[in-house]
Amino acid sequence: MMDNLRAASNHVVLKIILGLIILSFVLTGVGDFLIGGNGDYAAKVNGQEISRSQLERAFSSERSRQQQMLGEQFSQLASNEGYMQQMRQQALSQLVDEVLLDQYAKELKLGISDDQIKQAIFEQPAFQTDGKFDNAKYQALIGNMGFSADQYAEALRKQLTTQQLVKAVAGTDFMLGSESDALAALVSQERLVRSATLDVNQLAAKQTVSDEESKNYYQQNQNSFMAPEQFRVSYIKLDAASMQESVSDSEIQSWYDEHKADYGQPQRNRYSIIQTKTEAEAQAVVDQLKQGGDFAALAKEKSADPISARKGGDMGWLEPDTTPDELKDANLTTKGQLSGVIKSSVGFLVARLDDIQPEQIKPLSEVRTAIADKVKQEKAIDAYYKLQQKVSDAASNDNESLASAEQAAGVKAVETNWFGKDNLPAELNFKPVEQAIFNGGLVGEGGAPGSNSDIITVDGDRAFILRVSEHKAEAVKPFAEVQAQIVDTVKHDKARKQAKADADKILAELKAGKQDALKAAGLSFGESKTLTRNGQDAITQAVFALPEPAKDKASYGVSEDMQGNVVLLSLDKVQAGSMPEEQKKAMIQGITQNNAQIAFEALLSNLRKDAKIKYGAAAQAQ
Repeated sequence: MMDNLRAASNHVVLKIILGLIILSFVLTGVGDFLIGGNGDYAAKVNGQEISRSQLERAFSSERSRQQQMLGEQFSQLASNEGYMQQMRQQALSQLVDEVLLDQYAKELKLGISDDQIKQAIFEQPAFQTDGKFDNAKYQALIGNMGFSADQYAEALRKQLTTQQLVKAVAGTDFMLGSESDALAALVSQERLVRSATLDVNQLAAKQTVSDEESKNYYQQNQNSFMAPEQFRVSYIKLDAASMQESVSDSEIQSWYDEHKADYGQPQRNRYSIIQTKTEAEAQAVVDQLKQGGDFAALAKEKSADPISARKGGDMGWLEPDTTPDELKDANLTTKGQLSGVIKSSVGFLVARLDDIQPEQIKPLSEVRTAIADKVKQEKAIDAYYKLQQKVSDAASNDNESLASAEQAAGVKAVETNWFGKDNLPAELNFKPVEQAIFNGGLVGEGGAPGSNSDIITVDGDRAFILRVSEHKAEAVKPFAEVQAQIVDTVKHDKARKQAKADADKILAELKAGKQDALKAAGLSFGESKTLTRNGQDAITQAVFALPEPAKDKASYGVSEDMQGNVVLLSLDKVQAGSMPEEQKKAMIQGITQNNAQIAFEALLSNLRKDAKIKYGAAAQAQ
């Protein structure tokens, strides 16, 4: 099986890989199918073992995914033992589902052919260079994961078989044409409605509120009148960017001399190779070349390395770091020089040095500006760290104020206005600074100034020393401060209750056929509006909840608008709307996909129910 792939993978080019790209589908579980157990297992599913190493790999992958997604928040979650155990159980549950699906696929005799596997490998972007399959990348990647060509193909076969099962289940749902038409008609339905608004603000203006009512409301709702914790802060800011100085020609020259390697390209060599399976075959090639044989023709005819053979043996330009040791050890130093037989890990080689590109260094004149910027930055950062230490020592030695720190920094401290957790000044809006201010460590007794902070570094080579100069703890605002707000709130509460009572009374009369009820209340229905189901506001929802009106009669209801006013509704007509064909198709696709998801979850549920699942000690390991 997979003879062609195995043969193609056996060549020296794999040693030139500059980096490894880990395939996402391998990381998420393909390789786990090949790991055997040793008795210390996580679970057994119908007798098939999920090993500790499989679970650890899946758990580590999920941990890395969440860490990348949640950032700093993950460190807090990771300290929660219960959360991490739950994550571990989720990883194990996923592995159990994978095994159940694999077993079910085998039961259904689903299969993936060798040609399908080859095609999947050839089309995998991680195995390609410039859009074409690169056998060197392929071999290096699977080798790094501990797979042979056959092992990797078998793992991929299992993965593709499971995908085939998932697609089979997901593709079973459909809708009849009549069902689609009826649903489209219901979704696109339009309703013609008129409305009359009971203005709560107008009613509130007519309400009265006694002092006793205000005070009772204040006592019962004190949590609504809390003054948040407030701070005033003095701070000194240090910024490396503001400390840059001019640099001399000698400094630039010295930096250039020390870093020439950064501005050049090392010597590059271009080799051609012919790879053989035996030493005798390699020696025969050497003999033919010495007799005037054409290297490119012999490479295409005899080389066992399919990639370089197609190019007449050409390996391309290689730098020292990417040159295989076998070629380095051949000591080829002259253009056109031919090696003898070279033993390698993939058989035997015959190599030729085709060309040499000498080391190249950019002159100082081309990189002077960039070097000057680097030297300025380095000097500024050096001065910044020295000043940072000086200011930090001064703030520590004189903890009663920032006066000594100001003298050390050569600047005056900045004083902020009052602020709370929800309006931190922009110049202090850094996570470490925010934590230092709000964690309570810098606050003195009874709101008095506390101690100076330690040096607080933030991104971009900046640092702060700060001091809480004044502090107000969270407290209930005094009644006098919020009395006007309370009066307004109570008036509106009364007005809203009155509006609802009036609307309910009018609604009952309208439903009883008393059409003058609205006029008697000084109200009238406005112009007719056409509403569709797309609206998410309360009035639209209420209109579509009303029963369809009888012929020549309206259907009545009550709702509220976005301003809190009470609204009487008259549904006069229900009519058919229209839905574009593309929208209809998208709706049907969404429904069928949702139904397919339900079907797939039901399949997994039944598989779990019928399976014999036994959990081992590794399932609880930390």
